[in-house]
Amino acid sequence: MRRIGAGSARTTSALLVAAALLAGCAGMSDAECRSANWYDVGWRDARFKLQSQDNLYVAQCERYGVKIDLAGYEKGYREGRWEYPDRTPL
Repeated sequence: MRRIGAGSARTTSALLVAAALLAGCAGMSDAECRSANWYDVGWRDARFKLQSQDNLYVAQCERYGVKIDLAGYEKGYREGRWEYPDRTPL
């Protein structure tokens, strides 16, 4: 059995992470906009160390006449940022 080198394993891991992040960048559907827990969405964005995506979600969900819970998103984002290992405040 052939062993995978450390460089190949890192490359594979990086590709898997990139694919997961790109999947998260896909547009939100009507159902997703209506059923989203905006606190959780903000927390997740912060945990993935993304910049705040609130403007993107507003634009995507306005297409369906859905107004997102900005206060919930911002609270989740702040709390997700606080849980970083380096405790980076906003």
